[in-house]
Amino acid sequence: MLTPLAGECSRCLKSSTTASILQSQRSTIPKYGRFLLPKRFLQTQQYQAFAPTPPGSLPKPAPPKTYRRTRKWGRRLLYLAGGVGLLYGIDRQFYASSIARSTRTFALGSLVAIDYKINFRPHPPLADSIAALHHRNAERLFELLRNNGGLYLKIGQAIAMQSAILPPEFQEMFAKMFDDAPQNTWTEVEQVIREDFGKTPEEVFGVSFTGETGMGVMERKARASASVAQVHWAKLKDGREVAIKVQKWEIASQVGWDLWTFKVVTYIYTKIFDLPLYSLVPYISERLLLETDFQNEADNSERMAKLVAGESRLRGRVYIPKVYRELSSKRVMTAEWIEGVRLWDKESLTRPWRGKRRQGSPGCQGTSLDTPGQEETMMSIHSNLVQERIKPNRESWKGEDGKGGLGLSLKDVMTTMVDLFSAQMFLWGFVHCDPHPGNIFIRRLPSGKPELVLIDHGLYINMKPDFRHQYCLFWKSLMTFDNKMLGEIVEGWGIKNADIFASATLMRPYTGGDQSTSREIRKLSKREQAERAYEMQQKMRKGIRDILGDEKKWPQELIFIGRNLRIVQGNNQYLGSPVNRIKITGNWASRSLVESPDLTYGEKLKNLGRHLIFKFVLFSSDVVFYGSKIKQFFGMGGGMEDDIELQMKHMAKDFGVELNHSVFEG
Repeated sequence: MLTPLAGECSRCLKSSTTASILQSQRSTIPKYGRFLLPKRFLQTQQYQAFAPTPPGSLPKPAPPKTYRRTRKWGRRLLYLAGGVGLLYGIDRQFYASSIARSTRTFALGSLVAIDYKINFRPHPPLADSIAALHHRNAERLFELLRNNGGLYLKIGQAIAMQSAILPPEFQEMFAKMFDDAPQNTWTEVEQVIREDFGKTPEEVFGVSFTGETGMGVMERKARASASVAQVHWAKLKDGREVAIKVQKWEIASQVGWDLWTFKVVTYIYTKIFDLPLYSLVPYISERLLLETDFQNEADNSERMAKLVAGESRLRGRVYIPKVYRELSSKRVMTAEWIEGVRLWDKESLTRPWRGKRRQGSPGCQGTSLDTPGQEETMMSIHSNLVQERIKPNRESWKGEDGKGGLGLSLKDVMTTMVDLFSAQMFLWGFVHCDPHPGNIFIRRLPSGKPELVLIDHGLYINMKPDFRHQYCLFWKSLMTFDNKMLGEIVEGWGIKNADIFASATLMRPYTGGDQSTSREIRKLSKREQAERAYEMQQKMRKGIRDILGDEKKWPQELIFIGRNLRIVQGNNQYLGSPVNRIKITGNWASRSLVESPDLTYGEKLKNLGRHLIFKFVLFSSDVVFYGSKIKQFFGMGGGMEDDIELQMKHMAKDFGVELNHSVFEG
């Protein structure tokens, strides 16, 4: 029996004894490879009971964590979110999202500018090619303009009209700009009418939406919707059928912001890309602003109607709809309703006439829309008030099978159009700058000849007499290859490259100049395609700078005159080039120098002799035109405009530009 040692308790002694026994047993157990029994260790220190630390020996307590930095930034984020939300609400409620649209424009405009600044080079570091660079930025700009709407759509359409000189990626994307814009709701339409007249639509126009006897009727759903306004059909209680053009309610709030944004973005791009564009902004902004004033549009419409009525060569061939001033305001314009065929409907223009003999299409020459014995009674219209479309259908002239047409000659149609816009440009100096197919109706006269109806008179320019006479001389010099006179005129306009400007005006290569542009192009190296395309497009940018030249001398009216010429050229080509557009335009330019009321009799007499000589010169243009017509007849070409376009494409390829004149797709 073991005797406990001094100072050891029985429990410790027992543990020690047990450990000794286990140790002795372990020494006799065989080892199997690397597996050993676990070892046990003894506690050698003397047991002491737990005693808590005295409070006096503890360090001072740390202050509690208040997270001051986190709370400060949390408050800042909360205030920022609240401020942004409040600004968004105010912007949406009172400014029609103008601030949001401007912010979006600045952000995307900066992105596009940076993208081109970094990647517009032969081998872009962040794009597969220059074409890929153009494609992604065309998509960005298209989506921006479509989403912003309003005047942004107008700007997009202006770009689309000039897309022939833009890269193919922009041409393809911006061709969709002519689709109908989204309509405003009837509540928004009613709000505009109430704000302008202080009355409801029923009170202003004398209409009823419930079929009240003795009242007129009006369609709540618009017949057409554009970027700035939409058009509703109505029949007044006195029997007049009218087109009520109502400005979209948000335009009034947005126009100031949009034009300011346009100004800032153009200024930035002028500095970044070294193009003299900013000086054009005030003039363009003024035109766009006037387009939102329907009283100005009514003034333009009435002025053009008087000019047409006073010109014997156009009277009876061109019609301008009447405006009803008593039913019009700054944002609402009421004019007579026009029944006709749109210019782009070639089949309806040319198919055989199925109407009565010696009878014109509905409304021609301002006559009644319904022929005697076919009047639509108010009772029959009131019976259809439950439908969205209640306007009578007046297409009996198409025949029972609906396959008839106006039976017109496309040559007569286009001759009337070129005559009208040439008279505006060279004789009157008062030019309609938006003559796209949607703004032109064609009707049939009892004689079987076409009547052209021109609508949408919001965008006009005035040409001062001196500038108009210079422009007449410029066109005359183009036709006669008078390079000395041509050079003097464009130099006075501050243009440094007469060749390029002459080609842009004619919409065909000008071959009578000094060929300086062609010589410069031939100097360019024949290196690989990517580098050559880049080099050509740099040359194109220099060409633009040369055309704009001296910003103080450059006539800003040329912006919109070029737009008019471009659209008329596109219309002629779309209809198959039925007329010699260049000859007709040149003839009006020369003749206007004889007929202009601003010139003295001595100047008119001198110009008359020159005009007779000029008529002989135009014979060469006829030779080219009829040569193209013969090739077209035998299926060897599409007409003179197509031949001109082919020549322009060859010239443009030297600049790295792919021309495409199909601007009216969509």
